[in-house]
Amino acid sequence: MRTEKPTSMSVWTRPSRQRREQPALSREQIVAEALALLDAEGLEALSMRKLGTRLNAGATSLYTHVSNKDEIIELVVDRVYGEIDVPVPASASHEDWRAAALGFGENVREVLLRHIWIASVLGELGMANLGPNMMRLTEDMLALFETRGFDLESCDIAVKTIWGYVIGIATTEAAYLTTLARSGRDEQAWMETVRPAVETAVRPYPRVRAMYELEPRRGVQDARQGYFQVGLNCILDGLEARLPG
Repeated sequence: MRTEKPTSMSVWTRPSRQRREQPALSREQIVAEALALLDAEGLEALSMRKLGTRLNAGATSLYTHVSNKDEIIELVVDRVYGEIDVPVPASASHEDWRAAALGFGENVREVLLRHIWIASVLGELGMANLGPNMMRLTEDMLALFETRGFDLESCDIAVKTIWGYVIGIATTEAAYLTTLARSGRDEQAWMETVRPAVETAVRPYPRVRAMYELEPRRGVQDARQGYFQVGLNCILDGLEARLPG
């Protein structure tokens, strides 16, 4: 049985392989099927053998394009990054720029929560920034902040700050949604089920208990969305405060 051989640090740093003829299986097919598998069954379900079976091809056929499962994940993550849209402000006004910046943050969160498995791998992809979709995304993010008057260095700081916030929030939400999916309940029903345990857990801690009691009784999904928006607005306020007067 063929084993996965060590390769370069990343699919993006490995030289392209020369092929004498066009293989029947394309990289695009592999990435699309891997993404479908990950979305349907999660990260633990992905293997070269299982992916080959879904493609009606032997695992050996996959090695024409990738060296191992890690390279497939890199390619799929870059494919997901390609789904993120960076809005272009309708004008150079503060209001239009702010709406575009908020829209960008919302778009990143929406895409990451559409593919909740991705949160568990983002911290392990050291070369993810070299993918073509991430390159395009980075260029567009820098351009967005440049529109507001940030110099290039400040644009870089702003992009990394926003990106770090959204990734952090989305990772926490993805872990929660994974647990929710395993429970087989919808979000509101699951929250009602765990509410007694939460109330017992917070009882000895007056500040935590008061915070819990202040939580809005609206739908929990709307509450998560609201908390995210408040945090994102605070970050944008801080970044804009750094601009020259």
